[in-house]
Amino acid sequence: MTEFDPIASPTTPVADNREPAFVHQPDLDAARAKLGGFANRHGGTAPNVLVVLMDDVGWGDFGCYGGGVAVGAPTPNIDALARRGMQLTSAYSEPSCTPSRATLLTGRLPMRHGLQRPPMYGEPGGLEGEITLADLLSDAGYVTQGVGKWHLGENRDSQPQNCGFDDFYGFLSVSDMYTEWRDPYFFPEIVYSRARTDWIENQPFNKSFVHATRGGELEEVEEVTIPVLSELDQKWCAYSEDFLRRMAGGDQPWFLYHNTRGAHFDNYPHESYLGVSPAKHPYKDTIVELDDIVGRLVKVLEETGQLEDTIIVVTSDNGPEMETWPDAAFTPFRCAKGSTWEGGVRVPMVIAWPGMIEAGRVTDGIFDFNDILPTVLALAGRSDAVPSDRFIDGIDQSSFLLAPDGQSNRKYHYYWLGQAFSALRCGEYKLVLNAVGDDIVSQGDVHGSGGFSGTMQKFPYGKMFNLYLDPKETHSYLIRKLAYQEALVGRVARHRATFAPPYAPKLVVGLNV
Repeated sequence: MTEFDPIASPTTPVADNREPAFVHQPDLDAARAKLGGFANRHGGTAPNVLVVLMDDVGWGDFGCYGGGVAVGAPTPNIDALARRGMQLTSAYSEPSCTPSRATLLTGRLPMRHGLQRPPMYGEPGGLEGEITLADLLSDAGYVTQGVGKWHLGENRDSQPQNCGFDDFYGFLSVSDMYTEWRDPYFFPEIVYSRARTDWIENQPFNKSFVHATRGGELEEVEEVTIPVLSELDQKWCAYSEDFLRRMAGGDQPWFLYHNTRGAHFDNYPHESYLGVSPAKHPYKDTIVELDDIVGRLVKVLEETGQLEDTIIVVTSDNGPEMETWPDAAFTPFRCAKGSTWEGGVRVPMVIAWPGMIEAGRVTDGIFDFNDILPTVLALAGRSDAVPSDRFIDGIDQSSFLLAPDGQSNRKYHYYWLGQAFSALRCGEYKLVLNAVGDDIVSQGDVHGSGGFSGTMQKFPYGKMFNLYLDPKETHSYLIRKLAYQEALVGRVARHRATFAPPYAPKLVVGLNV
């Protein structure tokens, strides 16, 4: 048997509308055997799915990634979950929250679903016309529950109750939009001006957290003031705990999409967490609070006998927001949220399914947010439900997760920055063609090297980095690595060709790049 190599080994076509994938036959056989055993033990009932998506939490924040106690915020619950399951070191989001969330739910890159940056203050844009994981799981008999931050559009057709969720309890936008104009420290010119306060209050965006049931109208629960914001993660956790208890013993599998408010700036942790972290800082206190929330959800699953029936994914929607340092996350990589340098898109991801995923695995196999949709459908026994009328960028990674020492089925990660193709990763190598320059910080323009404040840089010949030798992406040596020209540069052209009709790109909310 030829030795497998992530660069030299070929992929296999899946379908005309799908990204090609590696086929690791021994892994596939092991996964099928495990899934068959699970089905036999559970009378054919599909597994439950819990996705905990945190906001702006960095790759290095959790203890299992080298953070935790070492950076002033212990995360014992997440660390314990990692020991019970699988820890990915090369999991990839998109550069900011809305693109990532849409990619997770659709299995499609932002150039396809059209949400290339976050919509703000009632700006039009959303998921209309897209098929979500919640839609597909609902069709497969799942109860679907959304909790917490949505940020995929406020227009009616893009609200969660119209995008596959039976029930939603959370807010539609992003936390700073509810509070920044209320905080006299950051916005005295608004807080102390009646005219400007009225101007903000009259803008057409929803200012409350809301509740809705499938196909229904939004019910405003409570206006999100700063004191209310500090309580949201606790309220949302209690709502999810109640959902898990109601589902226990039921006949239907469920999908719980739990999105935390933390740790998006500005952080106002619940009063019971103020000062509890060794760092004694609101961001770090919030990390401790989020870790406790993961522990509470896992504990309910244990108490109700659902833990071994449930796939658990804990991750973050993008890298840290460094323009708001020190109210920001930690990453050992270059740059931050808003960029396609590794610091903007390499995120922590822990996946656990006791009895099904081998405990204690740490792997650097590439796993994209868009892989979640086809992977979950495969684990639910519904691979046939992956949409065939549009291009799906996600790859079925079920064998990667379930086989002992399974290998990733993904050869390439594609980095897009709005409508600009930015970079390509294959194996340990990353080819960069366009990127946000983070050298603007040296001019004293911002507090941290964040991706939103940089200038767009184009590299005519490209830059190539070895992410194992140079995770900070500081030493390009493309001129010495021309042997990889076809594996990298050639693949960029083939990837671009997938946007030709009938799979033309879509623009709902874009970037000026």
